[in-house]
Amino acid sequence: MADLNALPYVPYVAYNGSEPTGGDSLAENLNAYYQSGDIAWMIMSTALVLLMIPGVGFFYSGLARRKSALSLIWLSVMATAVTSFQWFFWGYSLTFSHNAGPYIGTLDNFGFRNVLARPSVGSPRIPDLLFAVYQGMFASITVALAVGAACERGRMLPCVIFMFIWSTLVYDPIACWTWNPSGWIYKLGGLDFAGGTPVHISSGSAALAYSFLLGKRTGYGTQALNYRPHNVTHIVIGTVFLWVGWFGFNAGSALSANLRAVMAAVVTNLAACVGGVTWCLVDYRLERKWSTVGFCSGVIAGLVAITPGSGYVPPWAAVVYGVCAGIGCNFATQIKYWVHADDGLDIFAVHGIGGLIGNLLTGFFAADYIAHLDGYTVIPGGWLNRHWIQLAIQLCDSVVGMTYSFVVTLLILGAMSMIGWYIPAFVLRITPAEEEQGIDDVEIGEFAYDYVELTRNVKPLEPAHDVSQVFEDEEIDAESQRSNSRAEMVKHAELASGQGGGYMMRTLSRSPGVDDSTLLAALACGRKAPLILRKYNPEAHTIGLKSAKAPRPDKVYYPTPSSPQSNYDRAVKVQQDLAEAVDGNDYLVL
Repeated sequence: MADLNALPYVPYVAYNGSEPTGGDSLAENLNAYYQSGDIAWMIMSTALVLLMIPGVGFFYSGLARRKSALSLIWLSVMATAVTSFQWFFWGYSLTFSHNAGPYIGTLDNFGFRNVLARPSVGSPRIPDLLFAVYQGMFASITVALAVGAACERGRMLPCVIFMFIWSTLVYDPIACWTWNPSGWIYKLGGLDFAGGTPVHISSGSAALAYSFLLGKRTGYGTQALNYRPHNVTHIVIGTVFLWVGWFGFNAGSALSANLRAVMAAVVTNLAACVGGVTWCLVDYRLERKWSTVGFCSGVIAGLVAITPGSGYVPPWAAVVYGVCAGIGCNFATQIKYWVHADDGLDIFAVHGIGGLIGNLLTGFFAADYIAHLDGYTVIPGGWLNRHWIQLAIQLCDSVVGMTYSFVVTLLILGAMSMIGWYIPAFVLRITPAEEEQGIDDVEIGEFAYDYVELTRNVKPLEPAHDVSQVFEDEEIDAESQRSNSRAEMVKHAELASGQGGGYMMRTLSRSPGVDDSTLLAALACGRKAPLILRKYNPEAHTIGLKSAKAPRPDKVYYPTPSSPQSNYDRAVKVQQDLAEAVDGNDYLVL
């Protein structure tokens, strides 16, 4: 017989150990129990799911107002850190311990104790350690989705505390009863391939509860909150990150490199495409605009809906998922108005309702031959296999998960709010004055766009009266929530001469030297009126200008007549002309 140790690869052998760790690495080669291709695919899938988390941050950030853009990215990456530690601490043990009960696991694997080479509860194809790190990414992104509800008014520290508590009391039990073979939904026959209930329904319901407890943002129901997403590019970037990462999310849930993973990848991409087109068409019917934000929202809705059924349904069913998600989630954005909740990022509409749609459609279209593509999974199927009760099981799973997440989230936040009466660190919401200033400035002290946070438009009704209104630039144009306000900001940057005596005032960056002159050049390029500079007065800016007339300028730049030279050449010329006018101080552009 040939010497197996001389082979250029590790021969596969069936696992027959009984040790909690799966064996002694000093006495045997623990890699022999697993296929290297499965290991490689799952490591890649773990990285893909991790990539989705900053995608959530960019998506949320682009939808919000400029003054709170960075906070949403911060919350997403912080959710990864906090939840990953919680998962290591006891989250994995409470969810996937081998001796778990029907509702929650034990602490046998506290601190990843004995988590090594034993075949996982998810699949005998991969070891416990790999399954643990992969599922840890699912827990992290679920928390990141939920805490987006704190947008523009939720304080950071209480939100971080909430992350740890919520993942312990809400995510871990729901994931346990859904995916652990000991869980009651698993035993009942619920079909949830990649997280319709544990990830999407639970995060969407939690976001709705968080929105209720925080209360409405200042200006809710007025034009002040009828703003356009401040950065559509961020929304597209976030969508791309999510779309790519979802291949690891859904296809990786096959837990090995096989045909079932390939099928999951096919239906995932198809549902995303159809969902994006559908949402875009629904928006066009109303606004006669081909909305980029609408397309991205539809893509996410399609991905959410296909998640529970991605390892169970044939390719043609993905088209139905995409259409139903695009229409259903689009109309579900009105639910927040019916229940009077300020869910500013429509998390419940896209994830809560999208997950519900996906779960129910899986009850219709789950097919036994698709599930068996991995070679060992056997299910009775859904209505395609004349297994009529499956739809009722899916509905039960969805309703219980949604109700449990919503109620327990309310209890967690209610308890934190009560503690906040005695311990300020637990106060959930910032003050109205801080809200006006912006989360980025108040809680982080940094900005997504440094110069923009000093930008204000001051527009008196009459030159003989005091300044009475100060607006963020994105609040000036409130015609749509699905388009960028940059064009309006540029339009309003021009002098308001002839408009009832009003004038525009804009603060420049604190950055000295070339940064200021570059910004001035950008503002001055192409304008016909003089560029008037006045040194910045922080006190006057804070309380509003009290002078009856426009301030006397300290510097005036008169642009040269237009010429056929390129925009770049003109920008360089303007910057050279202005370089001496800027000495590192802040200026107001009139």
